[in-house]
Amino acid sequence: MIIPYLVPVLIVIILIAASIRILPEYQRGVVFFLGRFQGVKGPGLIIVIPVIQKMERVDLRTITLDVPGQDVISRDNITVRVNAVVYFRVVDPERAIIQIENFGMATSQIAQTTLRSVLGKHDLDEMLSERDKLNDDIQEIIDAQTEAWGIKVANVEIKQVDIDENMIRAIARQAEAERERRAKIIAAEGEMQASQKLVEAADMMSRNPAALQLRYLQTMSDMSNRNASTIIFPLPLEITEIFQQFRAKRDAGTDDGRRQDTP
Repeated sequence: MIIPYLVPVLIVIILIAASIRILPEYQRGVVFFLGRFQGVKGPGLIIVIPVIQKMERVDLRTITLDVPGQDVISRDNITVRVNAVVYFRVVDPERAIIQIENFGMATSQIAQTTLRSVLGKHDLDEMLSERDKLNDDIQEIIDAQTEAWGIKVANVEIKQVDIDENMIRAIARQAEAERERRAKIIAAEGEMQASQKLVEAADMMSRNPAALQLRYLQTMSDMSNRNASTIIFPLPLEITEIFQQFRAKRDAGTDDGRRQDTP
C-alpha cells in the first residue's frame, strides 16, 4: 500500500532538492522565468523551479584580470612589449548577464586594444616616467566602454615594459650624452657666475683702495700658512703711488724737452 505513494513523494523530494539554491554573500542570482528576465536574487536560500526557471550566478567580488603582453609601437617608433593587470567588478548583475555573453572575455579584449592604442600615442620616455598618468587614462577608457555591461573598472596597472637589448644600449648612450651636456652647461654657468663676481670684486677694490690692501694682507696670510720656500717682502701701496707720480713727472719733462728742441 505504501509503494504507490512512495514514488510521488520521492519525485517531490527530488524536485525540492533540485529547486534549492544557496548563494553566498558575494554572489547574486539572475533568474529567468520561461526565458524572460524575472529578477536578481540573493544572497541566501533561493528557490528555482526546474525547467520553468533558470538562474545564472554572478560573482560581485573584484576580479583580477591579467592582460597578456602586447607589442606596442611608441610615438617615436620604438617597439616595446607591455603587459598589465586590470581590477574590475560587477556592479549590475542584470546587465552583466543580459547585455554581454561573457563579460570577463569582453573586458580582457577591450583592455588589450586600449593598452595598445593609448601607449602608441606616447613616447618611450613617457611610458617609463609617467606610468601613473597612463594607468589613469587606460582605466577611464575601459571603464567608459564597460559601463553599459554593468562593469566597474577600479584600477589598471602597467606591470612591465620590455625593451629590446639594442634599444637599451642606445638609450644608455643617449642618457650618458645628456648627462655630459648638463655637466658642461652647469660648469659654464659656474664659470660665468665666478667671472661676474670677480668683476664686481675688482670694481669694489678700485673704488676703495683699503679693500685691495686688506685682500693683499689676506693673501700674504694664506701663503705664510703653507710649507713653501717663497720669501715675501711687503710693499705698501703708497710707495707704488710715489713711483707712479715720479714716472708721470719724468714723462712730462721728457715731452717738454722734445718740444724745445724742435725748431
